[in-house]
Amino acid sequence: MSEINDLIKKTKKYIHSAEVLIAGNDYDSSTSRTYYAMFYSAEAVLLKKGLSFSSHKGVISAFGEHFVKAGIFPSEMGRELNRVFEKRQLADYGIKSVITKAEAEESLRNGKKFVETISQYLQEKSQENFNTKLNNKNNDFGFDR
Repeated sequence: MSEINDLIKKTKKYIHSAEVLIAGNDYDSSTSRTYYAMFYSAEAVLLKKGLSFSSHKGVISAFGEHFVKAGIFPSEMGRELNRVFEKRQLADYGIKSVITKAEAEESLRNGKKFVETISQYLQEKSQENFNTKLNNKNNDFGFDR
């Protein structure tokens, strides 16, 4: 669980970095940080399911398969993760600055929603696990459920 918590902490740090970079007119770097915040959120939720992948495409694909197609998260989340991944590719590997302020702001807004939605889901799952363990433990001591 601590690895999941570490990833979530990292997502919050990267969202903050993206905000600072936009304020400094560095839209390419802001988009890159936004993408990585989303990527680490997707990694965290996959890890909660016991899944780990060695590539960006693997994480993105598995997120779509296990969480979007399964109906846990809306399809917009899968599309946005793919969209910001593509923008990040352009931003990180292009020679010229290519991301506009409007694009960076849109990515950041949507990235914040993405990160928050997954964080909330993970909190709910942790609470469910805690309640289940507590109920099982109470039952071990002869308490009524």
